[in-house]
Amino acid sequence: MKSPTQIKFRRAENILALSFEDGTQITLPAELLRVESPSAEVQGHGPGQSVLVARKKRVSITGIEPTGNYAIRLIFSDGHDTGIYSWDYLDQLGREQAIRWRRYLARLEEAGLSRE
Repeated sequence: MKSPTQIKFRRAENILALSFEDGTQITLPAELLRVESPSAEVQGHGPGQSVLVARKKRVSITGIEPTGNYAIRLIFSDGHDTGIYSWDYLDQLGREQAIRWRRYLARLEEAGLSRE
């Protein structure tokens, strides 16, 4: 995947927006980015080890730091800052956003947890 030409956090909408040279745009809610963090803290160290992250409805992005030419590190209002979001992973999240969101809500309900 190519590098984005623009990365903006739209604070009022709580959305990370990425634009690419070919006109492609990806918008991702901060909550989804937080609960789908690629960090070992969330994803675990192997298949099937991911952790369900609840109560992140109001989480926001407080910082965006470049990581080489391939990724960004997002810093969240809850203190989480260990996820390195590659351009490929952000693209994947953009394409799978609806599926991942439905799966997240179903997992929360199954576990008796809340977004609040």
